[in-house]
Amino acid sequence: MEKKTALDALAALSQETRLDVFRLLVKAGADGMQAGEIAEALSVRQNTLSANLSILVAAGLLRNQREGRAIRYFADMDGMQALLGFLMQDCCGGKPELCQPLIRQVACAC
Repeated sequence: MEKKTALDALAALSQETRLDVFRLLVKAGADGMQAGEIAEALSVRQNTLSANLSILVAAGLLRNQREGRAIRYFADMDGMQALLGFLMQDCCGGKPELCQPLIRQVACAC
């Protein structure tokens, strides 16, 4: 992962609503949630949520899938795993291979 990509992901998570959305979708797992369900669960207006979802998708932390007129969102665990890998690439005295099993455990396959 490039430093710019990591900064974008961290910036996306540094806002309260976006962090709540990401955590909610991690909890939702493989089923994900439609945008309306997310808005209702977090008591966020649709237009505010839409902007935040776009930022999370652009940062590589969410992915989406169209379902007719609705859009379902999922936590992108590959994106989170890449971010964790970037943050920990110099861990363990410069031996990142020691940290990789931990990173794989933390980022489930949702």
